[in-house]
Amino acid sequence: MSTMMNTKQRGNERIGGALSVRALTVIAMLAGLATVLMLYEIPLWFAPYFYELDFSEVPVLIGAFALGPVAGIIIEAVKILLNLVINGTDTVGVGEFANFLIGCSLVVPAAVIYQKKKSFQSAVIGLATGTIIMVLIGSILNAFVLLPVYAYFYGAPLNALIDIGTEVNPAIQNLSTFIFYAVAPFNLLKGVLVSVITILLYKRLSSVIKSFTK
Repeated sequence: MSTMMNTKQRGNERIGGALSVRALTVIAMLAGLATVLMLYEIPLWFAPYFYELDFSEVPVLIGAFALGPVAGIIIEAVKILLNLVINGTDTVGVGEFANFLIGCSLVVPAAVIYQKKKSFQSAVIGLATGTIIMVLIGSILNAFVLLPVYAYFYGAPLNALIDIGTEVNPAIQNLSTFIFYAVAPFNLLKGVLVSVITILLYKRLSSVIKSFTK
């Protein structure tokens, strides 16, 4: 009995007074799953080929709901870093950092709202709020960071990227319409789909996560 209690205590030891060893194990598993999901991308009919949908935010949101927003940030960061190791970078990490911020703009507000009152309604409100914030942050970062950075590192004018968008979606004629007709709908669609999947899966997985991390 004493040995079993000691083993459980060791499993629940706190690191830096914040997360237990078991919680960190769950975080690592969710980050690994998120990294795998990030490799499977779905092209969209209204956006250029370099905007593809993935569902890697689902494990991040599940971890953030179960363990708090800090855990969500860690999972998001590890996911981006692992993807960076696997696929490398064309932008010296600038694009990856921007994608980290965009992911956090969905995950953190959703988790903060849900943690205040853990209910279905607060989960929906949190995910809806996070999606709106992600659309806004994603639009700003794409307009002023991501698109200019990609144009610079690919040695092409920004208009060349806009022209690629025009070929797919004739409504895209300049940077503003690129953001309005491609970037914003992309992040909105991603936020909605990821939110729906998270809501469907969370209740089934949260009890497992919580029982393991106790």
